[in-house]
Amino acid sequence: MTRTRTTRMRRPLLAGTTAIAVMTVTAGIVGTTTESANAAPAGPKLSLIAASTSLTLTSWKEEPGVYLDLGTYLTAEGTPLELKVTRKSYKDPVTITQTVYEGGKAKSKTLPTGTVKDFSGLPGFAEITVTDKAGKQVLKRAENFCPNNASGRVRPDAPATSKYPESCPTNPFTLGSVWGVEKGWAANTYAGSYTESVKLPVGTYTAKVSVAKKYRDLFGIADKPATVKLTVQERSFEDAQGAPGSRSAKAQAGEHGGHGAAHQPPAAHSGHGPGHAPTPAQAAAPVTSGAGPSYNVGHGPLKAAPPALPWALKKQQAAAARSMQVGDTGGQTDGSRKAPALAPLAKRPVGKASVPNVPKPDLRSLPAYGITISDGGQDVPGKDYLAFSANVWNAGPAQLVVDGFRSPGKAKMDAYQYFYDAKGKQVGFTPTGTMEWDPRPGHVHWHFTDFASYRLLKADQKEAVRSGKEAFCLANTDAVDYTVKNANWHPYNTDLSTACGQENSISVREVLDVGSGDTYTQDLPGQSFDITDVPNGTYYIQVLANPEKKLKETNVNNNSALRKIVLGGTPGKRTVKVPAHDLVNAN
Repeated sequence: MTRTRTTRMRRPLLAGTTAIAVMTVTAGIVGTTTESANAAPAGPKLSLIAASTSLTLTSWKEEPGVYLDLGTYLTAEGTPLELKVTRKSYKDPVTITQTVYEGGKAKSKTLPTGTVKDFSGLPGFAEITVTDKAGKQVLKRAENFCPNNASGRVRPDAPATSKYPESCPTNPFTLGSVWGVEKGWAANTYAGSYTESVKLPVGTYTAKVSVAKKYRDLFGIADKPATVKLTVQERSFEDAQGAPGSRSAKAQAGEHGGHGAAHQPPAAHSGHGPGHAPTPAQAAAPVTSGAGPSYNVGHGPLKAAPPALPWALKKQQAAAARSMQVGDTGGQTDGSRKAPALAPLAKRPVGKASVPNVPKPDLRSLPAYGITISDGGQDVPGKDYLAFSANVWNAGPAQLVVDGFRSPGKAKMDAYQYFYDAKGKQVGFTPTGTMEWDPRPGHVHWHFTDFASYRLLKADQKEAVRSGKEAFCLANTDAVDYTVKNANWHPYNTDLSTACGQENSISVREVLDVGSGDTYTQDLPGQSFDITDVPNGTYYIQVLANPEKKLKETNVNNNSALRKIVLGGTPGKRTVKVPAHDLVNAN
């Protein structure tokens, strides 16, 4: 997996503009009453529709196959389709409830156990059959459905915007998610990045899309399949690039908008989280029907214990170069909304520092994942590294807002944490460390120091190795729990184009929104421990938020997360076993 980076612009001033809106967004969930599925009131009127009766799909000669984005949509009328997906802990299964609105009041309807298995969407929702010209069935498949893609309004008097997030999170340690289709809106049933292309020879076909019976019964959807006539054509990348009036591959490589990009998992969007990297051919291919690749943005630390692992650095540099060529701005992540640039904050805070009695953030760590062994490649001979991904998130009820201010000529910025009242008015600030510029490839932005720390602990949980990574560029890469109080379903700073400044910045704002977390993946500098001289045995990877307790929080007793591992092997051929963390079996 690769990720690219782009220069981040300054973060917008969020606290004063989003506090009230956030509470409005979550009001339908926080104050609900609960009823059983049998006694619950009727929900919205849901329908499956097709945008067109015919569609042409392109199969590329260099990479045969078509994506079955058939233009079929689920629409909601009367009231929204709203689903709350949660788990109490990693020892508990994922459960789902439906929020049903009646007479302006919200009621919670518990859906059957086993309806969902994870946070990626409703499994097996759409059933697709494809027949050829002779009526012979050539394909049958079922696809998951993520309602959070807000494909568009179906009538002019529908709400102007959808309040629901824009994708279904796939972080293995997600705790709570909200899915929905706004009333008067449509959500594409295509599974996007969760599905693969299928090989269909050139010709004409008929595709029938229907909603699986269990969902028709559950949500009261009529049994009316959508039928689409398909024409499959073959083209080559070379012909497409050379056609008169065609857009070049470079111009198109980053253009994958519409539904497909709208609900790819966080992994396939901007931010620091894991992603699906495009193949060289995909990167060169013109845009066609279906969800194409979207390039990730990431970031890493300033003080890495080892340097960037050579294999990771090469991927970062190549991806960054491609990103600059196509003018990529990194796409979006869960619930993302790109914000306009903020005017420079040229002055330091004026007045006496204070920590008022107002809501504060609650930083928590997720267990490490994406754990692997790397020998460092030929550039670091004789070295073994334990690489991992880590996430620190904000359980709220307030944003973490940190501003950095630089004195003329100084290499570092002085950082301050800001506090706001319930109306979003700034009511205090306090010094909280520094920010420093990281000029290395794959970074090129400002890092806030002392945000988190990574440590490898022995079986008795005494420290064995500490990562030098303690500096971070904050971004809302993952929707960890959108069901917590004041969770912001549409955070702004979700990619490197909207945060962490430029080398000549005089000030920078970095924000971690309520409900969101910031993932650093295992191919980034500092996301590893040098285990060359570490004996085999049982250890724990500790992800520790706010290690020096410089940031003011509601609770500092929940900042640590441990992930058990077992090291083995011999020098140069080390191994790692990662036992399941309760019910989460993600190494």
